[in-house]
Parts: sequence; C-alpha cells; structure tokens
Amino acid sequence: MNSMENANAEGHYKLLVVAIVIGLFGCFFRFAGDAAVYSWVSNIAIVVGTIIALKGVFAILGKQ
Repeated sequence: MNSMENANAEGHYKLLVVAIVIGLFGCFFRFAGDAAVYSWVSNIAIVVGTIIALKGVFAILGKQ
C-alpha cells in the first residue's frame, strides 16, 4: 500500500502542474517576437519544464 500512497501524493501533481505552466510559457513565448533572446528564453523554459515534468513522473512511478 505504500507505493499507492506515494503515487497519490498531492505534491507530485502540483509539481506536474508547475512543469506544464513553465512549458506552456516557453511555447507561447516562442511567438513573442523575432529576436534571438525570445528564442533562447523559450527554449530554456521548455527544457526546464520538461526536466521538471520528468522528475514528477519518475517520482510518481517511484521505487517499489
């Protein structure tokens, strides 16, 4: 039952929501303008959001 409680922990899903918001920010910021800075910021935001999302998913899967 311990793995089920770990999978249903509220903190994991809050982390996923934060990751999705960061990823969406990066996706929408990509269309903010044609400057190279916008492209760099959006790429960094998407990568950070992806890393956080993977961390959340692997935390849900957890050790058994």
